[in-house]
Amino acid sequence: MDGVLFALGLTLLAGLATGIGSLIAFFATRTNYRFLSISTGFSAGVMLYVSFVEIFVKGGEALREAFGETWGDWGNVGAFFGGIGLIALIDNLVPSSENPHETHSERETAQLNEARCPPQPQSSSEGVRSQRKLLRMGLMTALAIGIHNFPEGLATFLAALQEPGLGVAIAVAVALHNIPEGISVSVPIYYATGSRKKALVYSLLSGLAEPVGALVAYLGILVLFGGSGDGVPPEVMGILFAGVAGIMVYISLDQLLPTSRAYGKGHDSLLGLLGGMAVMALSLLLM
Repeated sequence: MDGVLFALGLTLLAGLATGIGSLIAFFATRTNYRFLSISTGFSAGVMLYVSFVEIFVKGGEALREAFGETWGDWGNVGAFFGGIGLIALIDNLVPSSENPHETHSERETAQLNEARCPPQPQSSSEGVRSQRKLLRMGLMTALAIGIHNFPEGLATFLAALQEPGLGVAIAVAVALHNIPEGISVSVPIYYATGSRKKALVYSLLSGLAEPVGALVAYLGILVLFGGSGDGVPPEVMGILFAGVAGIMVYISLDQLLPTSRAYGKGHDSLLGLLGGMAVMALSLLLM
């Protein structure tokens, strides 16, 4: 039970990092876009390295144990691309106009930390329509991030349940990538409502999809196998691990790296990517 609580706690902390993005937007006198670029690239590096070196390999080991070498390898590759297909389908269902990884200029975020000059309600019909559009954008962005965060929560939970050290590494990577997502939710909602509180609340709610994903995974384990992750058959864990590896690779290539490059300058994105890989490699060697 302690392992389950630890895994759920890690997932919750990773999800709540969206609130850190809101706080940065509200209280930082100047948004550090280079930090966001490097941290998002770092997150991508961690996810890519751990997916190919650790999670995909573990999936293959479990499936070979269950089905033999040939069919185990085929099953591992199939589950990997199945995970990519699943997250791609989820991504395709989210309206493209509500991009949760859209970057915001310093001009847009400047008013977020001007306590004395919050956005003033506009009385004209055009102003009201503009505010409604911004509010809808913020709410749809929060929903989009919530949908994306659901499988991330499942991935973090399963990894932490099997190997706590691996779960910590994935949780850190997910948390770093949630920071700019929190900004993406906060900016339009704050401009539409003038309320920091509402912007922060919706930002946090979008991140709570991750512990919800973890709870769904745990309830599935209880219903199907009547116990902790130790009771899950190796073929099931192998498919889940290979699928999680595919999900994380897709997130890294489709979301994290483009966001990192959009925020950064020069080789910031590459430095973050290589730094994440190096830290992940070192942590796996030490553990």
